[in-house]
Amino acid sequence: MINYSENEKLYHIQVAPGTCGKYVILPGDPGRCKKIAAYLEHPQLAAHNREYVTYTGTLENVPVSVTSTGIGGASAAIAIQELSMCGAHTFIRVGTAGGIDISVKSGDIVIANGAVRMEGTSKEYAPIEWPAVADFDVTSALVLAAKQLELPYHVGVAQCKDSFYGQHDPDSMPVGYELKAKWNAWKMLGCKCSEMESAALFTVSNVLRARAGAVLQILGNQERAAAGLENPITHDTDRAIRTAVEAIRILIRQDLSNQQKENKSL
Repeated sequence: MINYSENEKLYHIQVAPGTCGKYVILPGDPGRCKKIAAYLEHPQLAAHNREYVTYTGTLENVPVSVTSTGIGGASAAIAIQELSMCGAHTFIRVGTAGGIDISVKSGDIVIANGAVRMEGTSKEYAPIEWPAVADFDVTSALVLAAKQLELPYHVGVAQCKDSFYGQHDPDSMPVGYELKAKWNAWKMLGCKCSEMESAALFTVSNVLRARAGAVLQILGNQERAAAGLENPITHDTDRAIRTAVEAIRILIRQDLSNQQKENKSL
């Protein structure tokens, strides 16, 4: 494979192998990286190139990074693949989503245990029959973190798409009839929310034999609005961020404990 950087750094994220944490929190928005990094000990800006901003600090005395992925599965897949080349093995996406299931309210968090692959990127990694599923240990850590933080959470499937306006203005699209029919199918199947990155994250991570999970904060729910139910719009992502940070702490402790047990058995 050609190294387009012509140095030791990965071309897009501009991070060199061995210089990021093995545990990485992945917001979509580069503007959220500094806020998330503030939860780490001794965070330092490591790289900033295009939509990819990386900070590295520590949790539990273990290096942890925060890297933005930009919007959508295509740019997220690049970040995940290049971070994996740098030694990362555990990813947690932190982002926003719109609710689908009527029980999901603004400000709630959704811990995605799977994703509908209604996007294009994952199809270049796995046949469409392959399910986009989160890692069980990461998902369990996110659930435990949400419980410990006493936050309102839901666990279920997220629908992933490539077009924001295909969801929010389907009647303006020549394929609007198909978009609306599938949206109704996701509702009937109990999808919790809609977003744009988790399907690629889960699929690419499976290919790379990495662990991945996702925690999503709900901005609003168009189905609640359509039903005349309360639906304030919220932009604060603090609940999802705190859940991801605590889940990373849990995973670090679990991994250390498992490693110690393995060493004793040798």
